[in-house]
Amino acid sequence: MHIDLNEETLTCEWPGCVCAAEHKAPRSRDMLREYRWFCLEHIRDYNRRWNYFDGMTEEEVEADLRRDTVWQRPTWPFSESDPAESRGPKPGNSPFGIDPAYFNDNFGFFDEAEFEQKSQGVVANLETRVALSTFGLELPIDLKALKAKYKELVKRYHPDINGGTKEAEEKFKEIHTAYETLRRFLVI
Repeated sequence: MHIDLNEETLTCEWPGCVCAAEHKAPRSRDMLREYRWFCLEHIRDYNRRWNYFDGMTEEEVEADLRRDTVWQRPTWPFSESDPAESRGPKPGNSPFGIDPAYFNDNFGFFDEAEFEQKSQGVVANLETRVALSTFGLELPIDLKALKAKYKELVKRYHPDINGGTKEAEEKFKEIHTAYETLRRFLVI
């Protein structure tokens, strides 16, 4: 970095440029918080040429993008040996003293009494029939069977278990959409 001692301002680091440097740019992919300073004309040229992924293999680029999807934080895979029932607080049994009445149960896992099977004698629309086929279920269904099948499919197709493949992500989205469709069908 060039410093003009008379005015104590930064000058552009571009070779041969003496303009004031008002714009910063990372030195390299490995030094993102260390900067080079340029004038407006040269920062534009520097940015046009900058390629964060330059010199990385396709696998390294993919791994870097995967780490960014979880904000560079570690993640852990689901484990068959760790039953889901042992994870996290349960309504009415919270270690933090949370009143179950204020527990937000978006998926309806804890309000089974509220849902009763209302599908007997009802003709399912196309969206519901597609959701049923996604789950491999047939009418009549109950909430307990739906939840059991949902848990089974989530464990099988979760992207963390399948190496984050695009196919697993798409299948996971399809399963979640089908689950929401069937939950709405049961509430009707």
